[in-house]
Amino acid sequence: MVTYRVFDEVIDFITSIPRPEDILAYKPSLAGQQRLELLVEKKRSGLLSDDEMHELEQYLMVEHLMRVAKKKAKSQVNG
Repeated sequence: MVTYRVFDEVIDFITSIPRPEDILAYKPSLAGQQRLELLVEKKRSGLLSDDEMHELEQYLMVEHLMRVAKKKAKSQVNG
């Protein structure tokens, strides 16, 4: 069973109506970081299941989304 913690975390963050400064400071939870590290290591080892590959793809999609959001937030902060 694939868990979607990464989505839950980001949805909670977005619905908190963050300021641009909050977006720039955003980091995933320690549990989220550790899960991502585990998935990456399993992929390197060739031990990643299909469900885990899908989960890893979700993490990477969210990471891209947050990079774009941080870029926009930075331009708002810098005027």
